[in-house]
Amino acid sequence: MTVTETRVKSVYFFGGNQTEGKANMRNTIGGKGANLAEMSLLEIPVPPGFTIETKECARFYENNKSISEETRHQIDLNIQKVEEMQGKKFGDNDNPLLMSVRSGARVSMPGMMDTILNLGLNDDAVEGLSKQSNSPRFAWDSYRRFIQMFCNVVLGVSHSGFEDILENKKQEKGYTLDTDLTVEDLKDIVNQYKSFVSSKGKSFPQDPKEQLLMSIGAVFQSWEADRAKVYRRINGIPHHWGTAVNVQAMVFGNLGEDSGTGVAFTRNPSTGENVFYGEYLVNAQGEDVVAGIRTPEPIKKLDQQMPAIYSELVDIYKKLENHFKDMQDLEFTIENKKLYILQTRVGKRTAASAIKIAVDMVDENLIDKREAVLRVKPDQINQLLHPTIDKSFKPNVLAKGLPASPGAAVGKIVLTADKAEEMKAKNEQVILVRQETSPEDIGGMHAAEGILTAKGGMTSHAAVVARGMGKCCIAGCSDINILKGKVEINGEEFNEGDFITLNGTSGEVIKGQAPLSKPELTGDYQKIMQWSDEFRKINVRTNAETIQEVKTALEFGAEGIGLCRTEHMFFDETRIKLVRQMILSESTQDRESVLDKLFTPQKNDFKEIFQAMDGLPITIRLLDPPLHEFLPHDNESISDIAQTQGISVEKVNKTIENLKELNPMLGHRGCRLGITYPEIYKMQVKAIIESAVEVQKEGKTVLPEIMVPLISGDKEFKNIKKLIQETAQNILTKHQIKLEYQIGTMIEIPRAALLADKIAEEAEFFSFGTNDLTQMVYGLSRDDSGAFLPEYVEKEVFPEDPFQVLDQDGVGELMKIAFNKGKQTNPNLKVGICGEHGGEPSSVEFCVKIGFDYVSCSPFRVPIARLAAAHQAIKG
Repeated sequence: MTVTETRVKSVYFFGGNQTEGKANMRNTIGGKGANLAEMSLLEIPVPPGFTIETKECARFYENNKSISEETRHQIDLNIQKVEEMQGKKFGDNDNPLLMSVRSGARVSMPGMMDTILNLGLNDDAVEGLSKQSNSPRFAWDSYRRFIQMFCNVVLGVSHSGFEDILENKKQEKGYTLDTDLTVEDLKDIVNQYKSFVSSKGKSFPQDPKEQLLMSIGAVFQSWEADRAKVYRRINGIPHHWGTAVNVQAMVFGNLGEDSGTGVAFTRNPSTGENVFYGEYLVNAQGEDVVAGIRTPEPIKKLDQQMPAIYSELVDIYKKLENHFKDMQDLEFTIENKKLYILQTRVGKRTAASAIKIAVDMVDENLIDKREAVLRVKPDQINQLLHPTIDKSFKPNVLAKGLPASPGAAVGKIVLTADKAEEMKAKNEQVILVRQETSPEDIGGMHAAEGILTAKGGMTSHAAVVARGMGKCCIAGCSDINILKGKVEINGEEFNEGDFITLNGTSGEVIKGQAPLSKPELTGDYQKIMQWSDEFRKINVRTNAETIQEVKTALEFGAEGIGLCRTEHMFFDETRIKLVRQMILSESTQDRESVLDKLFTPQKNDFKEIFQAMDGLPITIRLLDPPLHEFLPHDNESISDIAQTQGISVEKVNKTIENLKELNPMLGHRGCRLGITYPEIYKMQVKAIIESAVEVQKEGKTVLPEIMVPLISGDKEFKNIKKLIQETAQNILTKHQIKLEYQIGTMIEIPRAALLADKIAEEAEFFSFGTNDLTQMVYGLSRDDSGAFLPEYVEKEVFPEDPFQVLDQDGVGELMKIAFNKGKQTNPNLKVGICGEHGGEPSSVEFCVKIGFDYVSCSPFRVPIARLAAAHQAIKG
């Protein structure tokens, strides 16, 4: 049966004019196979071989981890083609054709799956290779490498055992380098290797065909290796894709001083500079470059050692970059002064490099602005906005939690907010370590360089506040145990004042002081963001309630405020006491008396924000959290408030006890407070409207949007809307002034989403509060679920943590229903999102597709949202 007669084609040849694949077939033959085929078509010197398609990976698992008979047949036919091109025979003892077996997923997963080199050697073929190459040492060294690699990757024999044998032989002979070993030494090592494998109950196969099929199977199985799974999870690569397998004729860089191997990038992957960048080793195989046993030479030096080869390599890299129109990562081998390219792929790069390369390639007319924007991943922008740990530093990782807010921070451990503020006043850098944070900790959080909590999730108080401040935060780190004056981290004890480092991007807690790199925003960054704004079709607002957050967000390009949380304004030392007095008041009259004292500072807060946001919309959420969150829980603070109020400690404790709720997130909060204590919302509305009037009189444009939180239906909304309108109208009548303002609501309860058509008859805008909506749809506590959600993701119960990445199937479907129902009864309804999902790229793209008017996120996520929105607009 010929290849063309087969029922299902699963193997594709590459090499010269017989090449069957091409660059656009990466879904079928993986990225590596597609690029090998494309290079062959470009007449670049590529050793011939064949690629087993990605679908065979799934069939392999369905077939009890066995390669199908049809694919085996196609493998045999393609081996014959390689033999004809190379003039050697696979399995022949006199003139053996050796193969490499490598993985090749649709997207590059460097180092995550397995590779086998020098395949086809056995006790007889090694002698044939020795004569063929006229180098017995090369032949036996290749055999030694093959046994070690094959038995480790395919048979699962520990790598360290082989290394021990090798090191013992070198010590016995007084050698320093592997290259000092003689032919006899290598023969002895090979025998010791085989004995070692036998002692583990394994058998090294002598049949090259058996070696090949076992190696192909091992590469398929490496798709399910733990490291590959983790890499896919981190990088959002679907688990069902599978990997292709590339089988390629071996070429050897370890044949002598006119041979070598190396890795090169067509541009500097760290800086983006347009210079040829890389390194190489003479008389070596590719694994030697990676292993670090010998120090590679910079690629430029190859021009001195082998000028003709270097010149050819430069021509090839320019040809490849011009063809693929992106920075390439090349692997090459030189065999007896002949250059071969073993691989090309789009090179991994830093955020700064990605931006520079994209902008430079537009200037060089290689790509257009649309493509340049797509070249920069939204998540990469995080690297540019926050400090990061120096890449050369090797951290001592103590524990790992949830990466709640990106960046890095170094400081001394403090265990209370007061201590953080005290040490900050002395110019000390601190890390605030807490069981979990509460609104009372806001001063200490502001003083700290970073925040570490034992409990809580990605949308916990600590996480949300830290992101708003641009602070590094790790939440839900269950390996920390807070004691009196000290903390245990994974069993190791640290005192207050000891240094730790937080990597908020990875969630790692690191011992000691790690060196940090400061972010730099270049003109190229501004260009990419400017181009992004030209393409995106949705506005990007920010979640902010302090003037500093507002200024930061405006610098990052925010086009309004989508969520101003008024409760955050109550937590400074003076105001919290007034709030507590209000809560402890027994009559409406007493509460109103205290609220009158809160009115002026609340009005001044709004006034400052309105002035800064001249002409931009500001959505202000009325008080949302339950009242018990404002009350103290420690004896000292309870005594203080009792003394201030002139009441007994027992009475304070009784009030605290009465306000306790079994499930406060579903309790007396949001609009329910406004209905039962309307005087609270009246004061807030009065502060909003009065400040807006004052700023408008200054000649500025004020666009207030008053948002009612946590409604479950239209009647609650109507009740609060009436209160807002009456309060506002009284003020406007008094000032004899007209002020444009809107009244809308958060959609964060499933019932509200289902009744959106009725609510939209009254509301002028919807803003989806996806933090609460997610927890209510899933029945998950966003603060407590951090303890087990990582395991859910690891076991593929959930594809992602739904508090980090919007669940488009469940929560997203409910949002679509609400959006469509709302628009049916109110076509002019303005719709946005203000949960933390508003800054997550795939969630932003989802909002663009539905047709939202805006997304809103923390200040440091604004550029990410701008870029993500542009990506969706370009991709359509």
